[in-house]
Amino acid sequence: MDDIVKQAMLKWPNVADCYGWLGLDARGRWFLRDITTQTCGMFPHSKGSLLQHEKLQGFIGRNYEVDARGCWFFQNGPQRVYVELEDTPLVWRLDQDGTVRAHTGVVAMPEHCLVDERGHVYLVAEAVLGLVHTQDVMRMAAAIESGRWTPQAVASAELEAQYHFVRSPQQLEMQASAAAA
Repeated sequence: MDDIVKQAMLKWPNVADCYGWLGLDARGRWFLRDITTQTCGMFPHSKGSLLQHEKLQGFIGRNYEVDARGCWFFQNGPQRVYVELEDTPLVWRLDQDGTVRAHTGVVAMPEHCLVDERGHVYLVAEAVLGLVHTQDVMRMAAAIESGRWTPQAVASAELEAQYHFVRSPQQLEMQASAAAA
């Protein structure tokens, strides 16, 4: 986490959390979701505006974390901006040399490879699940054929519970608010 973010958290400790305003698609792209976008439907049905500013993408990536509930968020100064996920919290890219890198730029050493009933390939690194980017499926196939990983079958419907992540923190928050009312 950036030092400037840590300082802001100390200076303003009671800033309300933000839900529904940021989405991550299955290709590792960030989407900003204004109120108009949100009224058109939940992510990924209503994606919003593709974030293309490289420095902002880097800032989000450096300050992207998970809470105890399994909800992923971007710590934007003192405010947690919870992320709506199209698929998984990370999207893995495979470099030509075989290096595995998250959409955030972090290099990882995956321990497990999974394939679901739709043919989607996932890697697990440090207990965090990520989808292999569609453009890297051929590299992934070559790595599997060479024996680097042995895919294990997994049901896509079980991924959230099995790998402790929440695809829609916004829905979780709405359910908690409704239950409290």
